[in-house]
Amino acid sequence: MKLMSLQSQQLTGITGVARISRNTQALLERVGHGDIVILDQVDIDRATADALVRAGVTAVVNAAASVSGRYPNLGPEILLAADVTLIDEVGEDVFGRVKDGAKVRIDEGAIYQGENLIAQGTEQTPESIADLLIEAKAGMAAQLEAFAANAIEYMKRERTLLLDGVGIPEIRTNMAGKHVLVVTASPNTAVELKKLRKYISDFHPVLIGVDGGADAILAAGHKPKMIVGDPEKMAAKTLQCGAEVVIPADIDGHAPGLERLQDLALGAVTFPAAGTNEDLALLLAHDKDASLIVTVGMHTALTELLDRGRGSAASTFLIRMRVSNKLVEASAVLRLYKARISWWVVMLLVLAAAAAIVVALVVSDVSGTYAHLIATWWNDLVAWVRGLF
Repeated sequence: MKLMSLQSQQLTGITGVARISRNTQALLERVGHGDIVILDQVDIDRATADALVRAGVTAVVNAAASVSGRYPNLGPEILLAADVTLIDEVGEDVFGRVKDGAKVRIDEGAIYQGENLIAQGTEQTPESIADLLIEAKAGMAAQLEAFAANAIEYMKRERTLLLDGVGIPEIRTNMAGKHVLVVTASPNTAVELKKLRKYISDFHPVLIGVDGGADAILAAGHKPKMIVGDPEKMAAKTLQCGAEVVIPADIDGHAPGLERLQDLALGAVTFPAAGTNEDLALLLAHDKDASLIVTVGMHTALTELLDRGRGSAASTFLIRMRVSNKLVEASAVLRLYKARISWWVVMLLVLAAAAAIVVALVVSDVSGTYAHLIATWWNDLVAWVRGLF
């Protein structure tokens, strides 16, 4: 028994609790710190990788290829940059061999339960992922063609919404002529909000939190004026902060998360439309006559658009085209915005300068001369005032 215990202590690799599912979205809702995630997702995208990093997972085991070569997806690089071990192409048999919640070990691309080998894959490195992404760039032409076709289809389906605003709900939040800050959850959101603190203090923009972005606003010491997204993805105290809640709904009217609001005795406005929650928040701000829309946590470079998937990429592209005359990213605001100087700061500088002059006169050799001159001016002023009466 002691020999077996010693052998188990000498086992190398990473050990953790397995969280396993073919449904990646459902899996993300229950992963936690130190877990080993087992999923089946071709081309891990940025959103999935960001969620896994935020959850603090130790390793990701993918039954499929994390970079298939269709396009240079961003997820694998994000995982590796956060020191998350990534094992690729272990095969679908792993789903029949590992139970959710079981303790597993990863060592050099192999997955073990105890000393039993469960599956074998390829452990990716920053160098191997970089090589795969170079090859994947060749697949972008086909992805662009599919993206263009899907954008046309989306335009046909949602043209009245995009062009005329038909279907945009009435809300009580006033944005007319104001700056609007639309915040989504990302690894950089907290840092960007901290850097924008002076801008927020000077301009008092309308703060809109999208899904986890609403929690980030509250955590940064601000209060969202509006929340857009699924209430199931937000903390109860965020939903109860007094912000107006807008829930994106399916075309048939079903609004995910509405039941949670009802349990909290809160009301909401539903917004039936296709597109991501971020897209609908931008559309709301534009339709309600915001003078400027600043985004925090959103990234829409070409690769990132393709990384979203065809449907959401089309809506993001077209809605951004619709609101482009008002839209800037937080990074641009940080580069261009110069903080206003408060009047009391200017007054403090003037007083400090006056005090320095007085001190200099007092300690200088000519202080007596200046004092005599000031006394003469004062006597002349008093005499002039007396002459008036």
